[in-house]
Amino acid sequence: MNPTSDNAHPPARAFALAAIWAAGVAARLAFIWLEPKTSPVADETMWLMALTRIPAAHFSPFSNHPIFNPPLYPYFLAATHAVFGSLLAIKIAQALIGSLLIPAAYRVALKVFGGRTAILAACFVAFYPELIWYPAHFWCETLFLSILWWAIERALAADETSSLRTAAFAGTLFGLAVLTRETILYLMPLAAIWLFWAAPRKRPAAALALLAATFAVVASWTARNWVQFGAFIPVSTGGGLNLYQGNAGISRGEVYNEYYEKEGKVEQYQWARMAGLRAILKRQPAWLFEKIRDEGPKLAELDSLALIHLRRRAYEEPSCRAYRGAAAIVLLPWIGVALGSLLAMARATFDRRTALLLGLLAAYLLLHIATHGFSRYRLPVMPVFMIFAAALVDLAPGRGTARSRPLVVAFLTASLALLWAPSAVDQLGHLGFLPPPTYEGFAPVCPG
Repeated sequence: MNPTSDNAHPPARAFALAAIWAAGVAARLAFIWLEPKTSPVADETMWLMALTRIPAAHFSPFSNHPIFNPPLYPYFLAATHAVFGSLLAIKIAQALIGSLLIPAAYRVALKVFGGRTAILAACFVAFYPELIWYPAHFWCETLFLSILWWAIERALAADETSSLRTAAFAGTLFGLAVLTRETILYLMPLAAIWLFWAAPRKRPAAALALLAATFAVVASWTARNWVQFGAFIPVSTGGGLNLYQGNAGISRGEVYNEYYEKEGKVEQYQWARMAGLRAILKRQPAWLFEKIRDEGPKLAELDSLALIHLRRRAYEEPSCRAYRGAAAIVLLPWIGVALGSLLAMARATFDRRTALLLGLLAAYLLLHIATHGFSRYRLPVMPVFMIFAAALVDLAPGRGTARSRPLVVAFLTASLALLWAPSAVDQLGHLGFLPPPTYEGFAPVCPG
């Protein structure tokens, strides 16, 4: 590895980053302009309720919305729509915000591996098809990714400089990320522990500054929930339902029936959280292994919300040829990035910075394994895969313990193949090469 500090930033590389960033913005805006006519479906319609509910409450947080989901994305939607008055304006704003992930990934890769990795990682983020598709739709991931990865970048900078101000800024960004997707609340302490265990004296103080800033941001919304609902709800109530749904061992419809039998949002949240914990305890000691078996393939699946959109007929009736083309555009980059990242992980020598990235990756994936997996849920950690895949240009073959590396590559590749196998069979059905799966309930685009 060849970690590079912020001071070593040649003008040629700065120009290259600016060009990649501009191209990434252009790709996102072009897709918004050229995307076939579509309409919001599934959870998009839920997010877009913010356009009426939040302005109807005069943007006051002391209303009944939002509580099921974290507040930042609904308020972003409502505020942007109130200022510009159109869904197109929201999409353009999302494209611009989503493009901020490009320099964030660049800077993280630069600190962890080096300049060539940073440029290639920026290219991966700029042109990764799913990251271009999401800003044209209404999901919180676009906003969440940019905030989260700038938080990670600032945490790395705080580690490098021992700056309390930088650590506090990282904590503020982590807090905003939590208010966009609550998942990160349970992972952010990893960054603080990582800072705390560093050698120089100021780094424990930096860790405390990061935690304090995160707490200040999140606690403001926790206090709102206490005032509004009279209960301790750290961010939102949806996590309780997800915990129970992922562990109950019954169908989604049955889970929702039980959930909505309870009167009141707080009561539903408290019941679902306790029911989920009881379900986990009941399934011990095999619970973790069962969840890896069940949810791991869903997180790694050869599928995408973009393809599900096609299968849902959110676009006008797609042709089989169009679906196959879209599948190739979306899935081949994921396959390439995943395999490249595994090869890089097998070659890399590990230090504090690679440990942070891999620790966040493992903890995030395990958290979703504990609830439930879906291709959309891997998106926040896709930059880890991209950075490691890009690092192949800075990692010399055979570096590290030569004897163990081929075994590591073989083990990781075999594990990934096992994770991909169920969705590969399903996708072959969607593509018309096998009988189509019936679990979605959609008419097949490509009849087998």
